Amino acid sequence: MPAQTSPLGDFLRAQRARISPGDVGLPDLAGRRVSGLRREEVAVLAGVSVDYYTRLEQGRERTPSAQVVESICAALRLSRDAREHAFRLARLAPRDEAARGAVSADLRQLMDAFPDSAAYVVDAAFRVIAANPTAQALLGETQIDDALDFLFRNPAAREYFVEWDVVARATVSALRLAVGHTPPHPDLIPTIDGLLRESSAFAALWADHAVAGLNITHKIINHPDVGRLELTYQTLDVRDAPGQQLTVATAPAGSPSADALALLGTVRATRARN
Repeated sequence: MPAQTSPLGDFLRAQRARISPGDVGLPDLAGRRVSGLRREEVAVLAGVSVDYYTRLEQGRERTPSAQVVESICAALRLSRDAREHAFRLARLAPRDEAARGAVSADLRQLMDAFPDSAAYVVDAAFRVIAANPTAQALLGETQIDDALDFLFRNPAAREYFVEWDVVARATVSALRLAVGHTPPHPDLIPTIDGLLRESSAFAALWADHAVAGLNITHKIINHPDVGRLELTYQTLDVRDAPGQQLTVATAPAGSPSADALALLGTVRATRARN
């Protein structure tokens, strides 16, 4: 039977290619024709038959048990996020009901309690759906309208993010994780399809199959109004609104970045009055 494709199979192949035999205690002999582990080696490490694992990668086996997926995740040394993603691709994770676009009044009040920090909320499609005044000034209207479009289609993004490659890779990795949710946000697949067609940089990163949550903790920004900002980011899931994530960007007290961040809030307030 000819090989088929499946999201889980594609993911497993990509993860298998990342691991060398030495990483899992196997001899790394010369003359290997694959960059990572062979299917046979993954099967042995996971305690499943080679035929079964091959069918799983080829998409001919689509209903693995939770025990099998857990064993394969352990064999491939997957991270917590990647393991969760594998379970979702195998349709074994609980069904997620993404929250609607509304942000609760309590969460808005919390965001406004950080006037010298940039606090904003994104939905499951990575759209900014709420932002305090400092975050509005930090992001600007272009990012608030469509952050993904700005990052991958707007040349200004490579000036704005000093380490654009790091931000882009982490964003695509988080998108890969989000698309594995059951069901994904209805706008997420069309967004990804559009980026694949129109951004070669996005397509190259998407093909890597890296998976992680929004895990950037530091960004260096060249802001058009206040110059260089070195910010620390914390991103938290909103418990009562699945799919929403709160991000808070701060700077060390007394630092030039803290002064610039406070100035952004003033700039935003001034523009709002005019």
